[in-house]
Amino acid sequence: MGKNAIVGQSGGPTSVINASLAGVFESCKSRGADIVYGMCNGVAGLLEERVVDLSTVLTDDLDIELLKRTPSSFLGSCRYKLPDWHEDEAVYKKLFAILEKLNIGYFFYIGGNDSMDTIGKLADYGARIDSDIRFMGVPKTIDNDLMVTDHTPGYGSAAKYIGVVMKEIIRDATVYGTKYVTVVEIMGRNAGWLTAAAALAKSDDCEGVDMICLPEVPFNVDHFVEKVRVMQEKKPSIVIAVSEGVKLEDGRYVCELADDVHAVDAFGHKALTGTARFLANVVARNLDTKTRCIELSTLQRCAGHLTSRTDITEAYQVGGAAAKAAFEGVTGQMVALKRISNSPYQCTTELHPISEVANLEKKVPLSWMNENHTQMTEEFLEYARPLIQAELTPLYIAGLPHHIYLKKQK
Repeated sequence: MGKNAIVGQSGGPTSVINASLAGVFESCKSRGADIVYGMCNGVAGLLEERVVDLSTVLTDDLDIELLKRTPSSFLGSCRYKLPDWHEDEAVYKKLFAILEKLNIGYFFYIGGNDSMDTIGKLADYGARIDSDIRFMGVPKTIDNDLMVTDHTPGYGSAAKYIGVVMKEIIRDATVYGTKYVTVVEIMGRNAGWLTAAAALAKSDDCEGVDMICLPEVPFNVDHFVEKVRVMQEKKPSIVIAVSEGVKLEDGRYVCELADDVHAVDAFGHKALTGTARFLANVVARNLDTKTRCIELSTLQRCAGHLTSRTDITEAYQVGGAAAKAAFEGVTGQMVALKRISNSPYQCTTELHPISEVANLEKKVPLSWMNENHTQMTEEFLEYARPLIQAELTPLYIAGLPHHIYLKKQK
């Protein structure tokens, strides 16, 4: 009897993470896996033995096409922090017993920094006990902060959404011709790749945003207000893109200056929200202007109607490449994207050890910002533009996009 495969999705969802799931599933089946299981809610669900035979829910080509066009995590996700084996080896013994029970030979985890940490720990423990299971990481995050990969599947579609929405916000914000400051809060804890994507709005038909604030640049509230004052002397309506994770010189997040309560997840990450609201209120108190705050929030990671075809294609490819590598005996690695050229845009896949990825973050190079650290340079735009190209139109039924979702397992 041949070995089975299992795949899970972890961390924050994206609008193309399911394309990676499709890539893993189809590649594993074509390479002879008897059963491809899906973990319901990642490793957390696997520990409860909540799995599904994907062949019973993805039964034909239409299901696969719907899966590619469905945003968020089809299998459900989790933010489960796997302890080090020497801290709680019982968890590892339980996990490997479950994998043995399911006759698993190939294990795939689609996720970001923390998910790669999980893959690394499982691969290391597997080697320690001489397990023949192959553990592979499949990159995913809208934050685009994974090391070694040129960019991360999920980022292109989120960047496309942000570029589109910023163009529309700019049009809306300038209709009255009166003094107005719009502060748009964009995701990004420690890396400003998403907020940088607001620069894509500038084109022949749009003047672009007036200021971009990234977490890579220490933030000063007073200097921010002064910049807004100076800008409003030249034009009344100002649109600013600000990362949720902008920090003061002392390391505190700007959103912590507000009185909001910020929850903490299993990895110790504070929930960041309220940055735009705080800054809009500060501007309103100090300047003679109306203000508005807009939080894109989860919309930027689940806009299936605005996905980039390039992003979907690459998300599918990294899933397939992970399966190929695992079936060839590779373990403890992550698939990465390697850019060959910008024009024409060409990209291929390569493998890197998980140790080069897990718990590390790739920041936006400050050389890709202007001297004042308020705008992105052409070099960034040349990097980002290819990632947002083309569309994969949703299948519309009754005027709305049609999705596929996993019915609750009994």
